[in-house]
Amino acid sequence: MTDETTSLTTLIVDDHSIFRSGLRADLARDIQVVGEAASVDEAITLVTQLKPRVVLLDVHLPGGSGGGGAEVVMRAAPASPETLFLALSVSDAADDVVRVIRAGARGYITKSSSGADVSDAARRVADGDAVFSPRLAGFVLDAFGAISGETAQADHELDRLSKREQEVMRLIARGYAYKEVAADLYISIKTVETHVSSVLRKLQLSSRHELTAWALERKLL
Repeated sequence: MTDETTSLTTLIVDDHSIFRSGLRADLARDIQVVGEAASVDEAITLVTQLKPRVVLLDVHLPGGSGGGGAEVVMRAAPASPETLFLALSVSDAADDVVRVIRAGARGYITKSSSGADVSDAARRVADGDAVFSPRLAGFVLDAFGAISGETAQADHELDRLSKREQEVMRLIARGYAYKEVAADLYISIKTVETHVSSVLRKLQLSSRHELTAWALERKLL
């Protein structure tokens, strides 16, 4: 167990500076805040550089490809495999909870929690537990009880796309520009545009932001 003789390194990720300052002041003395981030891109950079043990992560963040906290988890975790993510948000919407947990977060608590509650949750996550505010746990149980069916549905949706369309889809969903996709796959920008239009039509999506959310929810990135 983490105790007050051992500092638990944490990174606070929230786009409101007042909240970050208040949380930092309210955390227990054994919780060492090594940095703060206000956007998806800044969070990914700091997780990679600082490798904190626990990231206290808001789910709605500017930047990146529009995936918010879930995008931070998906993109930062491979670069810092020892880092664990605890969602801390004002939102208690089922969609927000399920999205960030599916991305790989180890827990989700609301901002109505006290500094002592957040400190305890961070310690528990660091010790390997999954931590949820009481009324949110049901969302997770319900959602993950349906995973096998949704995995089959995702496979079915991917079957609509050709191999090249799947390659383009993953790069676009990760935030690549059309010219970057073209260079990476050795095809023309016009061909990329054609594939993107086809992907959006087949998946019944209207924008690349919807495509990113679709891919994150299915853990395809």
